[in-house]
Amino acid sequence: MERRIEKFSINGLTIEYSIIGEGEPVFVMHGGHSNCNEEFGYKALLENGFSIVTPSRAGYGGTSKEIGESLSTACEYYLKLINHLKLKQIHLVAISAGGTSGIYFAAKYPEMVCSLTLQSAVTKEWLTPKDIEFKVASVIFRPKIEKYTWKLLSFMNNLFPRFIFKQMFSSFSKLTHKEATGMVVREDIEAIRKMNNRQRSGYGFLIDLVQVNEISTEYLQAISCPTLIMHSKHDGSVPLEHPYFAHENIPSSKFYLLDTWGHLIWLGKSSIETDENLIKFLKSHKTLTTLEPERLS
Repeated sequence: MERRIEKFSINGLTIEYSIIGEGEPVFVMHGGHSNCNEEFGYKALLENGFSIVTPSRAGYGGTSKEIGESLSTACEYYLKLINHLKLKQIHLVAISAGGTSGIYFAAKYPEMVCSLTLQSAVTKEWLTPKDIEFKVASVIFRPKIEKYTWKLLSFMNNLFPRFIFKQMFSSFSKLTHKEATGMVVREDIEAIRKMNNRQRSGYGFLIDLVQVNEISTEYLQAISCPTLIMHSKHDGSVPLEHPYFAHENIPSSKFYLLDTWGHLIWLGKSSIETDENLIKFLKSHKTLTTLEPERLS
């Protein structure tokens, strides 16, 4: 897939972003530890005539950490990027820790969002300082440390891809690796290896740990666009209370509980269900604009 990476600067701050394809624009709020080089789910979107715009969210990649001062500030800058690209309306896809960014944006700028899709998304209070996961993440993903954390992980993953896949499995799934044997495909091991090679935390993940707890019920209830909620019944990263909470509070939402093996709903034998449901949903709602080839020149 041909990906163009650009930087947009305004008010002394910078947003790094990538553009792939042409057609109706899908604006992706990537998950934690990711950036504008994200790949999960992109192939199906491109094959079905969508373009994909992915900003590195606040503090990730080449995007200024100051943009992450609050969810409000971050979303103001995402709006500035959308206006810079002359997009009148977008399909918004928010993934994992990017879920709260998608929720806030859809609630705050309803005229810009044709549809919202929440995939494995955080939709309410998540990790807090009392949680062991929060304490560990605050150490190994600190800006001065995270580079070495990811270098070590990617080094080990490149040497022992099957072993690292098994070791990481419990962080993504409530199933044991043995219980999920019939659900995993060989390509999943390579997908995890590639993921670990492109991921970095920068300042972004620590910003996420603050911003995910800025969302309240009122933002969910303010969302007026058609909303698709997709979550695996076996998700080991974001508990099932998150999609149920979103579905209960977003007036025009549909909820698909998927039988994929875990948090990464684009992997495994049942991942085709993820793509099919998303494409069907997006095609049933047309944006007011498309991303034309001349915008890439």
